[in-house]
Amino acid sequence: MSVSSSDARVLSRPVLLVAGILCIAMALRAPVTGVAPLIGMIRAQLGLSSTAAGMLITLPLLAFAAGSLAAAGLARRYGLERTLFGALLLIAAGIVGRSLGSEAALYAGTVVIGAGIALGNVLLPSLVKRDFPRRVAGLTSAYVLTMSVIAGAASAVAIPLAALSDATWRFSALCLLAVPALGALLWLPQLSRRTRPASVTAHAPHGERLWGSALAWQVTLFLGINSFVFYVMVSWLPAILQDAGYTAEQAGSLHGLLQLMSAGPALFLAPAVRRMKDQRAVAAGAAGASCVAMIGLIVAPGWASLWIVLMGLGMGAGIILGLAFVGLRARHAQQAASLSGMAQFVGYLLAASGPLLIGALHDALGGWSAALALCAAACAAMAAAGLYAGRAIQIGSFSAGAHAAPARASR
Repeated sequence: MSVSSSDARVLSRPVLLVAGILCIAMALRAPVTGVAPLIGMIRAQLGLSSTAAGMLITLPLLAFAAGSLAAAGLARRYGLERTLFGALLLIAAGIVGRSLGSEAALYAGTVVIGAGIALGNVLLPSLVKRDFPRRVAGLTSAYVLTMSVIAGAASAVAIPLAALSDATWRFSALCLLAVPALGALLWLPQLSRRTRPASVTAHAPHGERLWGSALAWQVTLFLGINSFVFYVMVSWLPAILQDAGYTAEQAGSLHGLLQLMSAGPALFLAPAVRRMKDQRAVAAGAAGASCVAMIGLIVAPGWASLWIVLMGLGMGAGIILGLAFVGLRARHAQQAASLSGMAQFVGYLLAASGPLLIGALHDALGGWSAALALCAAACAAMAAAGLYAGRAIQIGSFSAGAHAAPARASR
């Protein structure tokens, strides 16, 4: 059996390459989620309002939106391996800057972290697609699982780490430096290569008149609303739980549980989706689970563990489905790349508005019920978008009946 040149390169150093991929994945969520349990301390020490504190999650999301448009161009110019290494260095520099202590450094470091994560978000799937073309599903599930587990661990240990030093939140936030530092160390052997990203790497949304396609917008809104709700919870769940009577340590652990539960669907949903006739029921069910969880936190906060498990599973399924829709609803790779760029750009803008909006709502009303009700309503809208995005048609098709068979065949 002949072995392609791409496979030969991969087989020559599979352990370091896979380890490097997993370590990059670790750095793509933990630096954001690991600071959320510390927001109460940060607000108290720097005198920030809820709205200002919400910017700690909003700023990296805005950087995600901008960076997702520039990532493919940077990789074509400097090489995929070097750009990913640069992403890790940006994340590391941002973590150090964020931990210096001043309000200006806090926000500046947060933006730099977001820029680095944006590059990794877009380019890591391209690396997997190019170097592991026969193992995309398995390796993608592995790095999504790794990313979620490390994000959950970072949330769970944030408060205990803060208690170990007089620097409190600054020390805890600085400990996150270990994640990109390990990734950069393991990625060093890859720097001898300078290769272009796969052709399906997401880039600036354009072409195919996607912005005028109802189906493209349905996919984008499903993914974007899921991101909106997820990052609201990443930002404010510890504060919501503490106001409901939980300790800071308990709130941090439950925040970590949310990250872990969001990884669960990655173990089984991705391969199952492609065998379904359509995805309408599972899309509506995922959004419905998150909606029920939001209502549960309002009416029965004492059962928070149950609601957080349900929320994590719903949101985790939402992100898997949203990413799957990009491939399933597109007719070819170039259209999928454009749809991915559109969905990421709009989705990150929606997600960026969430923490800021919810923080402002809390400042205005002094409680979390209205904010959680807004999130429940958003989940209901996401379910409606999922009923349309989950149809077995593709962009440019006009009816499910006429195009269901080609859509299934293209999977």
